[in-house]
Amino acid sequence: MSGRTQIFFTGATGYVGGAILQKLATHPTAANSEFTLLVRSPEKARLLEDWGKTTPAGGVKILLGSLTDYDKVTAQVAKSDVVFSMADSYNDDPCKAILAGLKERFQNSGKVPILIHTSGTGTLKDDAQGKFEGETIYDDITPDQIESLPDGVFHRNVDLLVLAADREGYAKTYIVFPPTIYGLPVGPLFDKNISNRHSHQIPFLIRAGVARKQGGVVNDGLNKWPCVHYDDCAEFYITLYTAILEDKADHGRGGNYFIENGEYRAYDLAKAITEELAEVGQSDKSTPVPFTAEEYEKTPMLSYFGTNSRCKASKARALGWKPKHPAEDIFASIRPEVRALLNIQP
Repeated sequence: MSGRTQIFFTGATGYVGGAILQKLATHPTAANSEFTLLVRSPEKARLLEDWGKTTPAGGVKILLGSLTDYDKVTAQVAKSDVVFSMADSYNDDPCKAILAGLKERFQNSGKVPILIHTSGTGTLKDDAQGKFEGETIYDDITPDQIESLPDGVFHRNVDLLVLAADREGYAKTYIVFPPTIYGLPVGPLFDKNISNRHSHQIPFLIRAGVARKQGGVVNDGLNKWPCVHYDDCAEFYITLYTAILEDKADHGRGGNYFIENGEYRAYDLAKAITEELAEVGQSDKSTPVPFTAEEYEKTPMLSYFGTNSRCKASKARALGWKPKHPAEDIFASIRPEVRALLNIQP
């Protein structure tokens, strides 16, 4: 194996993963790093190889397959110094495959590898059903508060596996909790349609509104969520990685990092979406109408948008992360998002 830092990256063709990879490939250490990307599509693998040749790293390697190719994933992780886990924060088995590789890496080399794992602030959600603004605000500078979360909440099953690996000493783990992420990414991976330009939550609400010909909201929409622009989100991962390399970032129990640059109220986001859908003839009214019991039964995910998830990114800011986009920018992002999803010219 070369003396270059071996980096294994999952989720390169995803919304967040693509934005991070673009920045990581220009990191000051990129020329001394060797990137291996897990990719399902042979066509996108070829495009990523071509792109890699244009970066300071001088190229990327491809591991063709998916996170369910457990043996293949474990074998590659066992050869890696750093793992960026940017895909699947829900299922145990892919995480176990990564952790098995990290343990093997440690046992064979005596060096403690690094795992940067992506979770989400969905793990903080309550059951407000849009009826109230939650009072609990989680702060990542307080591990006891995070550890009070029930084991059964979103993402927690995987997060606990990651934390156990650090506790056992065979990996240094860092868990990042992105909130609602917005904005249409730009850059070579997105311009060439290699990485996904759309996030999950806002496009989900837009498509739901189009399907019912009316923008929707969960009851009164009084609940709140944190948000962050995609570029600020990607920039945090770079800030964290730099801090890890300089031994300035807490890991394990203290290595939980929330990302946010303000909050939005669910009704306000629903209204912005509905107004834009009405503007393009996809909503009968310009104000959101509550989802019905039948809609919840058909699409249980809708209830997710009635939850509170509130947090402070104290540790992220302490590392020097300086997000540029205020929370209000989420509303300005709706117009281009709607037009992009519906293939309407700006």
